[in-house]
Amino acid sequence: MKITRIDCHVLLDPGYDSGSTSSAQDDLVVEIHTDEGLTGIGETDLNAWVARACIEAPGTHTMDRGLSQMLLGEDPLQVEALWEKLYIGSAMTGRRGAVIHAMGALDMALHDLRGKALGKPCYAQLGGKTRDAITPYASLQPEVDNWDRYCQSMMEWLSLAQRSGFRAAKLEMTPFGPYQHKGLKAGPAEMTELIREARRAVGDAFFLMVDVQYAFPDADTCLAAIRPWEEFNLFFLETPLPADDLDGYARLAREQSIPIAAGEWLATRFEFLDLMDRGKVRVAQPDVGRVGGFTECRRVCDLAAARNLTVVPHLWKTGLSIAAAVQMAAATTHCAFIEYLPDELCVARLRKSLVKGTPQMVNGAIPVPDAPGIGVTLDRDALAYFKESAERLRREG
Repeated sequence: MKITRIDCHVLLDPGYDSGSTSSAQDDLVVEIHTDEGLTGIGETDLNAWVARACIEAPGTHTMDRGLSQMLLGEDPLQVEALWEKLYIGSAMTGRRGAVIHAMGALDMALHDLRGKALGKPCYAQLGGKTRDAITPYASLQPEVDNWDRYCQSMMEWLSLAQRSGFRAAKLEMTPFGPYQHKGLKAGPAEMTELIREARRAVGDAFFLMVDVQYAFPDADTCLAAIRPWEEFNLFFLETPLPADDLDGYARLAREQSIPIAAGEWLATRFEFLDLMDRGKVRVAQPDVGRVGGFTECRRVCDLAAARNLTVVPHLWKTGLSIAAAVQMAAATTHCAFIEYLPDELCVARLRKSLVKGTPQMVNGAIPVPDAPGIGVTLDRDALAYFKESAERLRREG
């Protein structure tokens, strides 16, 4: 079997809001085709236009080859060897960042393709199934621009999540900082009150997380703000500091009790080694696409296991990423949860409608599927609709 063509689909929700702190409004989906009629699909959480350029750009010398160029004509079943070929062949431009994220979409598609060729789920090639069901947490980020309405909406969503069977939820709260969501304005005291109200509403047995999306500029500011949060028994606090402030993360780990989670933006196991060993996080959050695909995510999970750390995969794209995270979690004993956003708690049309067969929660858990590959298919009508929206943005500038 040989790879014959790679299609890159840039997608855009026509109702996108540039003031929203959400990457679920656009997407880059790849399809890897073969001479035997099999096709694998993948996506990555990266500016879709940048991701397409990383994949389709040609190369002119041995240290800077094009990703598509390196895959055409290759045997798609040699997934791990192809990862190494792409990593080494693009080393001058890649090694980290956008090129690795783009590689993640390709690697995801190759795993999907190999699973289909072998008639097995992806987890069978990632170490084998370790459980029959995955526990999701509801990731909640109301799309409103007023703090009072935000709090009201958050509590309504939280109540709905609990009634729907969720045993865990994450409050996405960014009313200040570099990624201030939709112009919201509030301070740490107001955030404390919302967390207190949330904990009171769901009870002590419910797992509660908080994501502040890099809001605090340094460890001193963060420590002063989150001291009151220690009483709320949070499962983790996600990305409180700038991504590269590893010494600051280490201080948070030493000087307060809430487990710190991070890693959603990272590319390759090498960046995770820094985060784990220097940053001292207790929860590693690889995004299957961004980190470099299933191949590299498996390595990150193994490194976390060796350090007795918890893994909770990040995802914020479509049902394709949900399905990928389920496959990864099924093969990872120390994966506590996966991020999940059911249709009733989601306003992003692209996320809800792009794929068919998105894993569904049943009685608070997601049954591990047994379909070959990742286990989902693209909705071709939705794909065409969102592609046209992206093309219209390009034409109109």
